Amino acid sequence: MRTKFLALLICALLLPAAAAAQLRQIPDFAKRGKIVRIQGSIVEFDGMQMRLSAGAQIRSRDNLIIVPASLPPGALVKYVLDGTGQIHRVWVLTAEEAAATDKKRE
Repeated sequence: MRTKFLALLICALLLPAAAAAQLRQIPDFAKRGKIVRIQGSIVEFDGMQMRLSAGAQIRSRDNLIIVPASLPPGALVKYVLDGTGQIHRVWVLTAEEAAATDKKRE
């Protein structure tokens, strides 16, 4: 009984560490830019106004989904467009991600 409890305790202690070690997956083809929210679902990337798609997701530096109003102005992000040219996914970059170079597209 005691060994089962000890095994369960060890598993319970290791699970949060495994979850924290997961990296978020930003596609290699995602574009980099600075974002500013203008109004509603309108944002500006590097001086060009664009619209967020209906199901757009914006992920914070902590990988949490946030609303457009929570975007830090001028934040460095990576983003992916949908088939209609609207912004579909946005990832606010951490300092480490911002310092990393983009992979070359072929």
